[in-house]
Amino acid sequence: MTSNISFMNGVKSLRDIDVEGKKVLIRVDFNVPVDSNNNISDDRRIRSALPTINYCIDHNACSITLVSHFGDPKGGYEEKYSLKGVRKRLERLLNKKVEFVEDLDASKDEIAACSLERVFLLENIRFYKGEKKNDEELSKKLASICDVYVNDAFGTSHREHASTHGITKFVQTKVAGFLMMKEVEAFAKALEEPVRPIALVVGGAKISSKITLLEAVLKKVDKLIIGGAMSNTFLKALGYDMQDSLFEQDYVQTASQVLQHARENGVKIYLPVDVVITDSIEKPIDVKVVPAQDVLEGFKAVDIGPATVKLFSEAIELSNTIIWNGPMGIYEIDKFSKGTFKIASAMGACYAYTIVGGGDTADAVDKCGESENFSFISTGGGASLELLEGKILPGFQNLDRKIEVN
Repeated sequence: MTSNISFMNGVKSLRDIDVEGKKVLIRVDFNVPVDSNNNISDDRRIRSALPTINYCIDHNACSITLVSHFGDPKGGYEEKYSLKGVRKRLERLLNKKVEFVEDLDASKDEIAACSLERVFLLENIRFYKGEKKNDEELSKKLASICDVYVNDAFGTSHREHASTHGITKFVQTKVAGFLMMKEVEAFAKALEEPVRPIALVVGGAKISSKITLLEAVLKKVDKLIIGGAMSNTFLKALGYDMQDSLFEQDYVQTASQVLQHARENGVKIYLPVDVVITDSIEKPIDVKVVPAQDVLEGFKAVDIGPATVKLFSEAIELSNTIIWNGPMGIYEIDKFSKGTFKIASAMGACYAYTIVGGGDTADAVDKCGESENFSFISTGGGASLELLEGKILPGFQNLDRKIEVN
């Protein structure tokens, strides 16, 4: 049976087709973070799409229409979710005029008839109610303005939306962009033919969001390193009193089963041996480091402690392939960021093949200045999780293939 990664690696990419004289629609992921003044604080996702856009420009596509979502508007136009600010940054990065399309219905005939080398940016696709419903009418509208569809939005490739999935039913030529292929190739290197030992480092708040991943990878990895609030649920499963710490009571039994399955598969589990605790997250007065089994009454665990950093770092140093998804603590608050940043530094300093998946983790790696020391930083959180779980992402399902498989 073909694995999910092999299947996705088998789709045609932009380089496999001719775009000269064609109208090209590229689904990009410009869902960039912004500050309190709505200024772009990190344009990595825009820059990641540039190779695909520039390839179409350089190979004389007659028009290029860029489609993206931005945030999660609840219905119709919301100014704070407009892509107008993204357009300005994109023009600067492309060094080329980008025409903004506020209304697809009003402009689709003009775009469809375009015979000049023009670049259009469509307003936030999630302003259209049919997007998240994978609506056939919206899918057809998008298909009507292009000869070629290119999906280069890995971050949303796990969604069956009109612009990532529905449109593929109505366009004859449909391929993956360079970022999509780069993502799959990076994970293929880590999972299909990894240099062992391979370690999965997971953190974040909830085991419920990653339980499928944990169960799926136990037969693939040699080490499972668990931090963040997720580890509180595992520590609770070991019988520790976590006091006011965030944990999921409904998943304590599940955590116990994961530990049992890990033992059965010969996977080494690493859990915190000490934790940073505080009396308050918002206004901390008392912050201490205690053994993981000795969280004080009225306190909550918010980061891994120094002994755990040393334990995890040693396990990382002795690994040859490492996949990391989820911070080790509340890294956004300086007092509780040391664990996450030190683990990032340990990974950056090792000689392993290292992949970061997930927006929070990528942000943490960037904040501590270690981005350049990682082998690959994925642009997708949920998409990378589902890829690791063994799923074929909907964004790849209907793309043209190099060789058909049964």
